[in-house]
Amino acid sequence: MSRVGRVERVTKETSVLVEIDLDGTGKVDVSTGVGFYDHMLDQLGRHGLFDLTVKTEGDLHIDSHHTIEDSALALGAAFKQALGDKVGIYRFGNCTVPLDESLAQVTVDLSGRPYLVHTEPEKMAPMIGEYDTTMTRHIFESFVAQAQIALHVHVPYGRNAHHIVECQFKALARALRYASERDPRAAGILPSTKGAL
Repeated sequence: MSRVGRVERVTKETSVLVEIDLDGTGKVDVSTGVGFYDHMLDQLGRHGLFDLTVKTEGDLHIDSHHTIEDSALALGAAFKQALGDKVGIYRFGNCTVPLDESLAQVTVDLSGRPYLVHTEPEKMAPMIGEYDTTMTRHIFESFVAQAQIALHVHVPYGRNAHHIVECQFKALARALRYASERDPRAAGILPSTKGAL
């Protein structure tokens, strides 16, 4: 059974199309108009081994906020759709990723309950190209709200803003991959004692 999600989100601010295949090979086709954000979504697909398409046209003449936020909302909804009934998955995943001087620790629970804990160094460059670094937390908030997962992201140290953000996306990719993979010992079993996720 294929685990594919497809979401189209159209507002007066943006037009977004997201497609994700959880059992892909890391093939990515992303275009949001925000170069660094495209780079982060590329990390998510490639390191998660998700086939990922994100096509966003937004009101970049204002700023990148709506484009980034709406892409993250659509991505979360598509991820939830692709998970389906969650029968037979591992459910939990974690990964620690270094990127030179920076380190990110990410843990996820595909619980059906949205919750985010996010910490990163406070003193960081405010912009990476057209990417506002304060948006990283908001991306995760938006993704979590639609995917309905618990996500804990911790960056205990780092100096370079590019590295700090990128290691978070790489660790998230791997944690989502591990959590969403099918557990061969749990075929047909929902990983929950209450019978619902």
